[in-house]
Amino acid sequence: MSTFTVERLSFQHLSELPNAWQAADYKALLAKVDYDNPEAIAPAELKEMCQMALTDQEPAEAASLVLNYLFADQLKEGQIDQLAHQLQTEKLWEENPNFELHKGFFNATQLLYEAYNGKFPHPQAVEFKVKITAADPADLTVFDQEPAAALLRLLAPGLSDRALLHRLFGTQLAGGDFAEATHILWQLTPSEKTADSVVYDIISSDYWLEDFKFADTYEATLPAQ
Repeated sequence: MSTFTVERLSFQHLSELPNAWQAADYKALLAKVDYDNPEAIAPAELKEMCQMALTDQEPAEAASLVLNYLFADQLKEGQIDQLAHQLQTEKLWEENPNFELHKGFFNATQLLYEAYNGKFPHPQAVEFKVKITAADPADLTVFDQEPAAALLRLLAPGLSDRALLHRLFGTQLAGGDFAEATHILWQLTPSEKTADSVVYDIISSDYWLEDFKFADTYEATLPAQ
């Protein structure tokens, strides 16, 4: 058993994920709606032009275009059509059973929500910094390979016992395989590493980790590897 001190350093809400959409993405979407010469658009105007081009379509058609761009290799055409309709009313980044697609659903909804002035569900993410200090510095190696599962297990005690994470993933939090972890924590950026501590900047959906804003400093343990 490894013991860690967990300290929340900051917490804020995000309406979009940093760098989720790049200039190349906007150009590719413009090409999908047969926009003439997207390359000629000034970089500062690409996002607005892309959103305007999307709103020339019916919402379901625009959603289908965006989902097709994001998931052409993962989903069949019929699935995309069905999801495009669901995207208008459902928070697919929370409700869809395929966790691997959640981050993409969030990014798709964010782009469309903004373009259509709120006709799509309102996406909200959380970003926070958390400092993890190991009682034994050697235990920090648990984060070297796949840190998401270990981090979720350390964040979970900072949530209430009624939190969704505990209710849905109690077994995985206790140990063993936790494949969903990498799709629950959308961005993990380590910084300020010392011999016995590391600070992580974490981005996830408020669906999972909204209540971490109430977390005080606490001790948590991880099962032996």
